[in-house]
Amino acid sequence: MKTLVCAVLFAAVAAAQAPSLQLAAPQLLISRSITLPDQQLPDARPPRRGPADLTVGVSKSFVLDHATPIRRISIANGDIAEAVAVSPTEILLNGKLPGDTSLIIWDSRGSRSSFDVHVSADTSKLDAVRAELSKEVGPDITLTVDGANVFLRGTVKDAIAADRAAAIASTAGKVVNLLRVLVPAVEAQILLKVRFADVDREAALQLGANLFGANLLKGLGSSTTGQFGQPPVFNLGGQSQGSSAITFSQLLNLFYYRPDLGVGAAIQALEAKNVLQVLAEPNLLATSGRQASFLAGGEFPFPTIQGGASGVGQITVQFKEFGIRLNFLPTVTPRGTIRLVVTPEVSSLDYGNGLTVSGYTVPGLATRRVQTEVELENGQSFVIAGLLNNQVIENLNKIPGLSSIPLLGKLFESRSLQKNNSELLVIITPELVPPIPAGLKPPDVKMPLPFLKGTASAAPQNPGPGTTGAVNMPPKLESLPVEQLKNQMQSSAPGSGSNTSPAPASQTSPAAQTTPPVQAPGALPPAAPTSSNPVGSQSSNE
Repeated sequence: MKTLVCAVLFAAVAAAQAPSLQLAAPQLLISRSITLPDQQLPDARPPRRGPADLTVGVSKSFVLDHATPIRRISIANGDIAEAVAVSPTEILLNGKLPGDTSLIIWDSRGSRSSFDVHVSADTSKLDAVRAELSKEVGPDITLTVDGANVFLRGTVKDAIAADRAAAIASTAGKVVNLLRVLVPAVEAQILLKVRFADVDREAALQLGANLFGANLLKGLGSSTTGQFGQPPVFNLGGQSQGSSAITFSQLLNLFYYRPDLGVGAAIQALEAKNVLQVLAEPNLLATSGRQASFLAGGEFPFPTIQGGASGVGQITVQFKEFGIRLNFLPTVTPRGTIRLVVTPEVSSLDYGNGLTVSGYTVPGLATRRVQTEVELENGQSFVIAGLLNNQVIENLNKIPGLSSIPLLGKLFESRSLQKNNSELLVIITPELVPPIPAGLKPPDVKMPLPFLKGTASAAPQNPGPGTTGAVNMPPKLESLPVEQLKNQMQSSAPGSGSNTSPAPASQTSPAAQTTPPVQAPGALPPAAPTSSNPVGSQSSNE
């Protein structure tokens, strides 16, 4: 009974308090929504963070794991690194070139992740390149890498060492050549001494006779071998005219005529001896690797016939060089020897082998030329050419039968004997020579006769530093950029190249002068002089 009464009372109290509890609950909820600050509100998106760093070596790989399936990936520079999705949650990252790039990953929930990818160079490879540079070029070379570029700095001894260093550094990337080269020393100066010795001897003997007879009553007659001139031409007038004439084409050396007998003789008896001596010693100075040329002589006119528009040949005149010529190309080898490409030549005018056109003689050229390549040490000599030539020419003409008569038969034959002897010697001697120091008197030529009195003893020249002041000399550089050295070497190199052989002097001069075409033969060279001697030669006749 008591239990039942307690339950009824508890139910009545609960029913009476129920409205107040229902009203208080919403007030409590409203008060909470107002008092909560904004920063304490929950956020459905994940918090944002900065890009993460990833490091991979060149030619190395790295596997990146992702918590959620990957929908898309992007890499900024595919030349530096490569990103490949190998599974829904794995990315394979390959390093290609040194440098930095960015990687962005989007997952299936719409979230994205950013990474800074650093591709580092292979230090073992760089160490190997640095070791090779130190071994081949020297320890003064530094190598730094910035991305795909390799910066090469330092000082080397020559351009060859700079090219070698650049070739070694190119194995590590694109080379930026910042090397400097030591200023090269003065190149060797080579003096070439050439000596020509040429002796030509000639001896000639001519002996013969032409006989003739002229008599109006007894008749006419002549005897000749035809070797030394032709028999005379007789022009005899009739008895009514009482006059006659005999024309001789050549009187030879001895002539005898007996008018009472009407018999005469023209005798050729000549003995000649000729000696020609040529001694030339040209000296020429050149720098190693540079061609030099020397000519002491002149130029003579040489006519050339060209076809005209009307079919009539026109004559143009060119000039050809002759005299003492020397072309040579010296090179100092790593062995310390001197390699020479040398072409010495001596030429003179030869009127005996000339050409006569309309009464004008164009001379030929008697040339002695040698072209060879030798290698000598400093001061050594070489005989690069030698010639010994002996010739004997004998001509005998006679009249059959009459020439067989004892004693008198010699009158019916003629004989010519010619002997020639030639000796040629060419010697070369290269020498490495320094320049004459400043202040020393240079060599001079001794003049056999004094010049005109009262004239200046020296050529006019610029006043010295005592009058004009000190000369501001440019500073001497110990090193310069390799590009500047190569530009200077290219600008100083000859346009045809340092490995061309010297051209012989028999060809027409490149600077040959040409006169306008003429029609008259008067434009031909003048006639040959009575006597001429080449430069540096002596001749004697007996």
